[in-house]
Amino acid sequence: MKKQYLDLIQFFEGYVRNYRRLNLSRIHNRSMFTQREIDYFANLGEMLGFDSFIEDAKYDKKKDRSRPMNLAWWKWDERIDKENYVLLALHLERENQWNKDEDTIDKIFSDTEEGFIPHNVIGIQNVESCDRIKFLNKLIVRKNAVQKSNVLMIYRYYDLESDLERVSAYNYNAKGLSEQRSAICKQDELGYWFMCFEEEYETLQKNKEESDLTRKVLL
Repeated sequence: MKKQYLDLIQFFEGYVRNYRRLNLSRIHNRSMFTQREIDYFANLGEMLGFDSFIEDAKYDKKKDRSRPMNLAWWKWDERIDKENYVLLALHLERENQWNKDEDTIDKIFSDTEEGFIPHNVIGIQNVESCDRIKFLNKLIVRKNAVQKSNVLMIYRYYDLESDLERVSAYNYNAKGLSEQRSAICKQDELGYWFMCFEEEYETLQKNKEESDLTRKVLL
């Protein structure tokens, strides 16, 4: 079957724009971040007409056992098949632990049954630093040359120098990188997490500096 690719960069833009709506604050632990983000994409899938399943089974031939997907979107179309889903539209994995970054990619690109090969995949991974991303992306390119999915990898890491969390998104097709976007994740005055795109944050900081300078001149 011809791959049915989705506009995953547009999904990332929605994820950034709507992050404050997840209502995550400084009192929430990392498990809550995972749960809320998976629920966000599960609801998105339902609104787009897919059936969303959390912890859905997926057989891994290499490990000879099932490894549940954090989230799966399945497409139903009785015009094509009245008894089975016609395709696995999306496989999403969300992982907080740095030492499981390769395992996250391994799950997304596992050797599985034909009907369980996802047309689109999203990986949301906390990483130790920006330096780790280059290694993981090389791994994705190699594995996706075989699987040929539409891939969105979202990496989140703490920038000590700027005292904020950076979010880097990479969209890959079977030929390699097609688009990249960067965002910032911070807490607002009340301690709730929000995101904005890097260019927007830079404009905000510039305007703030100009405003502070003007205020000092007037004083």
